[in-house]
This record gives sequence, C-alpha cells and structure tokens, in this order.
Amino acid sequence: MCQIRANHSNSIQVPKRMSRVQVVKLVAGLLIALVMLMAWNTTRVFWQQTEVVHFDYIVGQRSIDDKDAKVETPAGSCPESGCEVPKKPHIVFVLADDYGYHDVGYHGSRIKTPNLDRLAAEGVKLERYYVQPMCSPSRTQLMSGRYQIHTGLVHNIIHPMQANALPLDSPTIGDLMKNAGYSTHYTGKWHLGFYKKAFLPTHRGFDSFLGFLTGSIDYYNHKNCNMQHKACGLDLYKDDELLQDKDGVYGPDMYTARALEVIRNHDPTKPLLLFVSHQLVHTPLQVPERYVKPYNYIKDKSRRLYAGMTACLDDHVGILEKALKEKGLWDNTVFIFSSDNGGEVNQGASNWPLRGSKGSHHEGGIRAIGFVTGPLVARKGTVNNQMIHISDWLPTLAHLAGITPNASLAAKLDGYNQWETISYGTSSPRTEFLINIDILMPLMGERLYPDLFDTRVRAGIRFGDYKLITGDIGKNNDYYMPAEMTNSGQQEVKLGNSKGRNYRLFNIIDDPLEQYDLADTHPQLVRFLLKRLDQWNNESVPVQNPTWEEQSRPGPQNGWVWRPWK
Repeated sequence: MCQIRANHSNSIQVPKRMSRVQVVKLVAGLLIALVMLMAWNTTRVFWQQTEVVHFDYIVGQRSIDDKDAKVETPAGSCPESGCEVPKKPHIVFVLADDYGYHDVGYHGSRIKTPNLDRLAAEGVKLERYYVQPMCSPSRTQLMSGRYQIHTGLVHNIIHPMQANALPLDSPTIGDLMKNAGYSTHYTGKWHLGFYKKAFLPTHRGFDSFLGFLTGSIDYYNHKNCNMQHKACGLDLYKDDELLQDKDGVYGPDMYTARALEVIRNHDPTKPLLLFVSHQLVHTPLQVPERYVKPYNYIKDKSRRLYAGMTACLDDHVGILEKALKEKGLWDNTVFIFSSDNGGEVNQGASNWPLRGSKGSHHEGGIRAIGFVTGPLVARKGTVNNQMIHISDWLPTLAHLAGITPNASLAAKLDGYNQWETISYGTSSPRTEFLINIDILMPLMGERLYPDLFDTRVRAGIRFGDYKLITGDIGKNNDYYMPAEMTNSGQQEVKLGNSKGRNYRLFNIIDDPLEQYDLADTHPQLVRFLLKRLDQWNNESVPVQNPTWEEQSRPGPQNGWVWRPWK
C-alpha cells in the first residue's frame, strides 16, 4: 500500500501494511488484555464471596495469607412445597470441651481428624457459629435457649462448692423432648449444677445419665480436686448413684460405651435424644499413649498431648456413627457436633488464626467448630455462613420434634429455630447475639458516656457485621500459632490495637481476625451498640454467684465424694 502525504496538518496518513511480526504482537497484546480483564473480574467476584483470612505474619519462609479462606455458599431457599421437616428424627448431639477452632482437619490443622472431616463434608459446616467463652455459660444456653442475663449465671462458671445451678424455671432440651415422647439419655460432663438432687440430669429431663457433675475430673481416677480450697473427691455417677469401681478406666471410653449401650438397646420405633458430652479435650491432658505417638514430632508437650486427645475424640465420634448405622438408626438421625467454647491456648489448644482464647470475648473464645450432618439434611456438602448461636439449639431441636413452645416458654427464649437455615441454607432469623454482661468483674478505665451503657463493665455484643467489646478483656487476647507450625512452642503475637481503652469495635465480616479497632471512625455505631447493651442490661435478672459452702466439701462426712448437699 502507498503512503499518501499531504502538506496540511490535518491530513490523513495511511500507514504501511503491518508486518507478520507486528500482527502477532498486536494479537498477543489483545489476548493478554482479555486475560487480565477476565482475571480481574474473577478476582472481584471471589473477594465479594469469600471470607478473607489475612494475617501479615511470616514464620521463616511460611506466610499466613488467606490460604484457607472459604467461599460462602449462596443463600438457599425452600422448595415451592415448603421446607420439609423430618418427623421426630433421632437426634445425637456430640459436645466437645475446650476444642480449639484451628484443631480440626478442615480448618487446616495438621492434627488428623478424618471422621470429623468426613461427617462435616457430608453435611453442613457452620462457619459463623458462636458459643460462650466458658463451659457453664455455653451449657446453660444450650440446654435452656436463654442468655445468661436471663438465668443469672453471668459470672464465670458454676463452681462445685457453690449452691448454684441452671434455674428450675428454665426447662431443658431433655424436658421438652421427653414430654414429646423421646427417649432421652445423657453421658459425659454435666456442669449445670448439682447442689440439690433436683438439678441432676435425671431430674432435668433425661431418662439416664452416666458421667460427672463438676467442670473437670481426672480421666482415670475420676476425681475433681481444687487445691486452692483443698477440696478433692470422686465425681462419677450412673443416674443418681455413685460409681466407685471404675478407677483406672479412661473416662471417654466409659462415656462412649454407655452411648453404644443406649443405641444398641434402643427401640427404633421411638425417637431418641442422645447427648454425648465429652470432657475431651479439656484438661487434665491425659490420653492413651497410642494416640500421642503419631505426634511425637511436636516439641511442645502440652500441644503433643492435646493432639493425641483430639485424635481420640475423632475416634469416638467415628465409633458413634458406626453404631448408629449398624443399628439402622442413621437414616433417620440428625447428628450435631459442637464445641462449648474456644480452645485454651495455655493448655495445648489453638484457635489460629482467630484472636483470643477460652474466656475471651474475641473470636477465638466464642467462634466454634460446629456442623450438622446425616441423611435428613437437605443441602449436603455445604458451608453455612449465617449467624447461628448456641442458644438456638433448643428451639431448633424442639421444631424437629414437632414441639411448639407454649406462650410462657416462648417469651423466655433468646434462641431461634435455625433448621431451615441449616438444612436449606435460608437466611438466619438472627441478626444479633449478646455475648454477656458481667457486672461482677472489676471495672476498667473511665466511663465513655454518662447516659449509655457503662463501658467500664465487661460485656460484648454482636449486631449485624459488627461486634462491640467493653470493659476488661482479660488475658490471652492475642494470636497463638500452633506449635507444630513453629516447632518452638506456642507463638504469641502482640497487636496493641485496642489503645488501652475499655471499648473496641470490630467489623467481623471484613476483619474476622479483629486487627482493626473502628471505634474512632464509627462513634455513632458505638453509641448505638451501647444503647443495645443498655436495653439488654435492663432485662437482666439478679446475678447468681453464691459463696462457696463448707458442707459441700468432700470429706469423711460424705465419703470423700462430690454429691448434692442440700
């Protein structure tokens, strides 16, 4: 082609034909641009749908940066015919104790949990599932469907020498299910109070009980010992009677054996409620050596023993599943797994990459491992990122049992029926939950506003995407990398983003690791959440925290055992 020239400035110039090399370069450039555009669009969608886990921390050559981020399953809906509700299915609820958020295979742990991983993968993983920071508070809310402020049990745990318990005006899941025709059985840890016989499991809705009543016991001699108060006694019961011939028997083996006995002797035509409330992986750190051996490479002794206890817990869950299938109950069973609170980082557990530990109002203390599985779950193999709280189990299980709480009970409940959310992936009916308001904790700092909730009080609330924490946050509120990732023991990372004040605001969806305190940039939101805390506080019943009573102490007068004393 000829090049046409003109003498005036606005004339058109026609270029020569491009060479083959130029054509190739042009096409390549266009393809690169197209690929970049597609990549940008894919990335944009990914970041919109993904819960980002980002932590700017490097150990050697290892970077922790959203490698285990989970893509949220899109919200589901019920069929046109409605969400089907199983008719009085068997319900098996396994509750682990002090189980760290990190310490399951599907959360990236190097501790092997094949049974938990498989069962969770076959059902619904609850990835925004919340509990309370400690044992008794979670258990009271699980059993009653009520916040601590409505039972008076807001301070610490129920100690064995206290005349304290879940109030009798709060019917338990066992009470409701038994009245609906269920066979109800409980094995393992109780920790809901026992100072009177009226508070024992067999008086609170359960046909049978085998386990212990206090917060923890030795796994082999079954004694609860408090050295501070020089109180030590046997704590192992079958129904209301003391078991004295089990010295040397590993506790979890005993509880699972009892669960298997219940399953094998159960009449399949009658609905079953079976609670298996393990002490695993709570202290003391004790487990048969065969479970520890695969983790001998872990240098930290507590973490090594804890890893063995986790593997043992996984085995026991698998044994339960096998028994249910052999009995022919599995196809009509809703199987639920939950931890009661975050892991205790000083005792081998890890909540990595979440912030905090057992006892903390940060995510590491209250965000728990949980899943629901079995043939009756509609959307199998999904991840549920809806807000679900431990107080929701009572109304959810009541719904499955065909129970409609009467007006008096319904007015007391703080939990929501979450079956459609869990099984069908619909939006959660819950938009907030109260973490706690503990007026007995020492006040911290100065009050922020005279006309709103006192920020000196230890409290916490989650509302929508945001969480507000007030008062003294206590100990172990940093980040703790599991020992097997460092080979040098628990790694603590200080963050110092709370500015030493007594109120902190976090956007949990954008910042699940609670690295960025937004209180300064969102003062109106702080005021709103303080007002919500005020509203909850106005509903509080008097706190129940009685002094420790001498007559409760194990000794010659009662055979050196823990038992009701009133």
